[in-house]
Amino acid sequence: MPVVEPFEKSGCRIAQDESGIWLKAPEKLKKFGMIRTMPYPGFPTDSQADLAVMASVAQGTSTVVENIFESRFKYVGELRKMGAQIRTENRVAVIEGVSRLSGARVVSHDLRGGSALVVAALCAEGTTVVDGIHHIDRGYEKIEKQLVDLGAEIFRKEQLNG
Repeated sequence: MPVVEPFEKSGCRIAQDESGIWLKAPEKLKKFGMIRTMPYPGFPTDSQADLAVMASVAQGTSTVVENIFESRFKYVGELRKMGAQIRTENRVAVIEGVSRLSGARVVSHDLRGGSALVVAALCAEGTTVVDGIHHIDRGYEKIEKQLVDLGAEIFRKEQLNG
């Protein structure tokens, strides 16, 4: 399973049965090496932004090669605002893991990159504000409720005012 392999390489333990999938991450993630997005049954382009976030806080250097869409790395500049060390050239992102990400004001430019920014915010120290959430809302209904149910401290701005 192409999506599972980078998690295993990073030191995660994964179990699956008919009722679900469980993942236990190590105290500190390791690099996963390289992933290349490919058409099914290869590694899905829709998952590469979330894996880039994981690589951002893992020990070592990982590489993401985007073979499907030319402009899939729009989120990288926003992750850099949070302290991620990512270099991009054409369809390649080289990610050097850092000890932590820091909260920042970032902008979602598309659905997948926006969800990755939310994931980055969950592992960052401090407060992160994600603008442009209409992109995220297109693909994730009430993402904040789902994450709160998992123990996250996340809310929409209107919840602050009301």
